Amino acid sequence: MAKANDVALVPGVYERGVEWLKRYQDQQIELLKNAEANKKPYKTHADNLDALVYMVLVDADVASGDMRAYLYRDRTKLSVYGMALFGLALEKQQQAEQLAMILRNIEQYLVEDDENQTAYLNLPNAGYWWYRYGSEFEAHAMYLKLLARTEPKSRKASRLVKYLLNNRKHATYWNSTRDTALCIEAIAEYMVASGEDRPDMTVEIYYDGEKQKEVKIDAENLFSFDNKVVLVGDAISTGRHTIELRKKGTGPLYYNGYLTTFTLEKFIEKAGLEVKVNRKYYKLVERDESVKVAGSRGQAVDQKVEKYDREELVNLAQITSGDLIEIELEIESKNDYEYLVFEDMKAAGFEPYELRSGYGGKGMRAYMEIRDDRTAFFVRHLARGRHSIAYRMRAEIPGQFNALPARGYAMYAPELKGNSDEMQVRIVDEAE
Repeated sequence: MAKANDVALVPGVYERGVEWLKRYQDQQIELLKNAEANKKPYKTHADNLDALVYMVLVDADVASGDMRAYLYRDRTKLSVYGMALFGLALEKQQQAEQLAMILRNIEQYLVEDDENQTAYLNLPNAGYWWYRYGSEFEAHAMYLKLLARTEPKSRKASRLVKYLLNNRKHATYWNSTRDTALCIEAIAEYMVASGEDRPDMTVEIYYDGEKQKEVKIDAENLFSFDNKVVLVGDAISTGRHTIELRKKGTGPLYYNGYLTTFTLEKFIEKAGLEVKVNRKYYKLVERDESVKVAGSRGQAVDQKVEKYDREELVNLAQITSGDLIEIELEIESKNDYEYLVFEDMKAAGFEPYELRSGYGGKGMRAYMEIRDDRTAFFVRHLARGRHSIAYRMRAEIPGQFNALPARGYAMYAPELKGNSDEMQVRIVDEAE
């Protein structure tokens, strides 16, 4: 990489490095051949380090047909990262048939999300998650480099870029300086290969047929042009509206839309994209159950245990004062996030069952803080996928009450947010 970018190197360093890698690769080939001949020492299959060394030597115009054959034979024993490295070498060598097979092997792990237009590799991390070749972001970066050389204008390539951008920490970096460098390198290579670094277009933004802004975008102002149109207050009237973007010229156009409103509707429905929250109310019905324990003289005695059956409550359900209610928040995250808070708004007729804040609740680990009007859960890490957390309330005051939607948002990026449905519950006195 240094040589390709005209970085000044100490004379002889590059050549000695290549020679060392050639000797190392020859040693590994000998071990693999020993395994076939039942000789010692040996190793049974080519590994991820062999794939890395092979790719580097191919970049240095040194290719071993024996190692390529072993890596292709043992491709299913490589990590996804290792297969991407091997694929990069095969692409440079123009080994189309073997490259096509490697791409198919990798794509069995590819997951596309049409809702937020991302794609990612669902990596099998068992056994090597802490090794270099188990790094999620490095594997994605190498796969993106491979796509930039084979399918730069494909949908999965652009979606993979969006996934990587969404998973930066604080919108700045990934896990380390190493994987950050590799991600930036891969995205830059993708931009050049796809032509996205050379736009030449004029974009017009219309709101209900009236032009709001016109902007010229080219390679000179790609990262500095005025890219916002903001409508506030009376500029948006009640009813349906149309936002139209018209493009003249070449280059892809990306856009986001954000809407903040205050609603007076009677039943607020759930919303969210990157983070979703679904809230469920359950009535806990005590189950009469006991277990055998040892008494004071060693005899078997019955001891009652606290167990409940959960009965899900629908909107406008009727419960009795004194009923124990469990509230569960089902959380779905499209990406890995940090520092989120989930707030469940309390209906006025309920009181907390747990009275002390702290690391509590049932489900994922979160710091629970009990307040007068809500219960808040503070989450340090939220991994991609589905999670749940639950806590309990006691129904007390008779009447019909509304629980405003539970909401989740990033503490330092509040535009990342989602909310659940509203919930209405009727509490009756035992005498009714």
